[in-house]
Amino acid sequence: MEVIKLLEYLQEIFETSSKVPVTGKILVDKKEVLNILDQIINYLPDEFKKAQWIVEEKERILGEVLEEATTLKKESIDMLKKQIENHDISKEAKVRAEEIIASAQRDAKAMRLGARDYADEILCQLEKEINEKGQAMILNIKKQVEEFMISLNNEVGNDLDTIRENIKELRGMK
Repeated sequence: MEVIKLLEYLQEIFETSSKVPVTGKILVDKKEVLNILDQIINYLPDEFKKAQWIVEEKERILGEVLEEATTLKKESIDMLKKQIENHDISKEAKVRAEEIIASAQRDAKAMRLGARDYADEILCQLEKEINEKGQAMILNIKKQVEEFMISLNNEVGNDLDTIRENIKELRGMK
C-alpha cells in the first residue's frame, strides 16, 4: 500500500507546484519527483507479487468451491432419486403400471384368441360352402353327362336306324 501513498504524494506535489502562466505547465523539484518515482518502482514488484498471489489464491479457492458444489449437487440428486424411488407415490405408480401392462396383455391375448376363433369359424363356413358347391357341381356335371349320354345314345340310335334302313335299301336294290 506504500505505492498508493507515494502516488498520492506525487499527485499533491503536482497540484501544489508553481504554475507557469499561459502555458498550463508547472514547476517541480526534479530530484524530489525522481526520488518518489524510484521508491514507487522499488515497491511495485512486491505489490505485484502480492496481487498475483491474491488472484491465484482467489482462483484456487473458487475452484475448490466449484468442485465441492458439483459434488454436493451430484450427491443431492442421487439422494433425491433414491427418495423418489422409495416414495409411496412411486411405488403406487409402479404397481398401477404393472396392472395396466397385465390388463393390456390379457386384452391382447383375448383379441388373438377371438381373431383365431373368428378365422376358424370363417374357414369352417368356407369349407362347408365349398363342399356344398362341389357336390352341386358334381350333380350338375352328372346330370349334364347323363343328358349328353342320352342325347348321344338317341343320336347313335337314330344314326343306326338310318344305317339299317340304308342297308335294307341297298340289299333291296339287287
